[in-house]
Amino acid sequence: MAAPTCSVPGLWVWGTGQRVGNLFLLVSKPFCTAAAASRPLGAQRLAERLRAQKQEQKKEPVPTNPVQRRVRELVRFTQQLQRVHPNVLAKALSRGILHQDKDLVVINKPYGVPVHGGPGVQLCISDVLPVLAKMLHGHKAEPLHLCHRLDKETTGVMVLAWEKEVAHRVQHLFKTRQVAKKYWAVTVHVPVPSAGIVDIPIIEKEVQGQQQHRKMTLSPSYRMDNGKMVKVRSSRNAHIAVTQYRVLSSTLSSALLELQPVTGVKHQLRVHLSFGLDCPVLGDHKYSDWNRLAPQKLSAGTLKKLGLPQSKARHIPLHLHARQLILPALGPRKDDLSLVCKLPHFFVRSLSRLGLEMPSQDHTGGDEASHLGAQ
Repeated sequence: MAAPTCSVPGLWVWGTGQRVGNLFLLVSKPFCTAAAASRPLGAQRLAERLRAQKQEQKKEPVPTNPVQRRVRELVRFTQQLQRVHPNVLAKALSRGILHQDKDLVVINKPYGVPVHGGPGVQLCISDVLPVLAKMLHGHKAEPLHLCHRLDKETTGVMVLAWEKEVAHRVQHLFKTRQVAKKYWAVTVHVPVPSAGIVDIPIIEKEVQGQQQHRKMTLSPSYRMDNGKMVKVRSSRNAHIAVTQYRVLSSTLSSALLELQPVTGVKHQLRVHLSFGLDCPVLGDHKYSDWNRLAPQKLSAGTLKKLGLPQSKARHIPLHLHARQLILPALGPRKDDLSLVCKLPHFFVRSLSRLGLEMPSQDHTGGDEASHLGAQ
């Protein structure tokens, strides 16, 4: 019989027992039987190896160059869960659960982890839902189901369901715009006016040039002709897109915005901010320039505050966070369910560096304001 091995302490998996470098070849089930649990030798050795690896990482010299230290900090904050074992990601998600009941599990989606698989995707949220379900409800638990999606680089509130029927009902709530959504974003530049609604259709187009690629962009219903506003014929491929926004805090060159998307078009918030308000999201290396796919260009003042030269701007993560969802009554639950997610560490640090303040009366709750003041 194959010896039990372990991917993280306390999580048994069945493996071949062969070693490849410092790793076991793992297959199939993430949990083992109680009989195997009585033989903890393999898990103990693996736990010792993991501790030794962590000690080696701690021994790595801290860069003396402040720019190198800043890059290392950003990499640590944004890439720590992108190349781990599925059990490790599932464990991290279980530690960050925002809400759990008999119908739903609400997680804090980490940065840089896609929701669905695809070409070049090694690990995604959907892959670890069976493991997460077993962690929460035992080894006989059925996999959790996705209720909606967030972009790979977006962090924050994400809703899962235990039953497929419940997932379909929640998906219907999103589709029919019955779910109130609030995002927070750090932007380059400050929108004028400080609050308003962007109501401009969005369409996907191919960008010509040396880097041929596709992007979402604006498809306005009106254009200026000799000083007069003229209605144009709308494209059949354009999608209605409406975003409400307001400035929560600002400096001369940056702002913290609250965004409420009325519609749910692909990349809607990023497109409306960048091409509609000329205020791209900090770290948006796709929509800061229409013609190119290149690191976002920032002013010397902003780069100085962030502690980076322009040559290292590619390390800046997208500062877009799903802050709050309000789900209407569902099933036996008669009241609305407000789901709030705290900001990721890199987001809080950027607010501090840029001189942006958390709202003094943030009705969504959370302790980021005190955290920010302590930075």
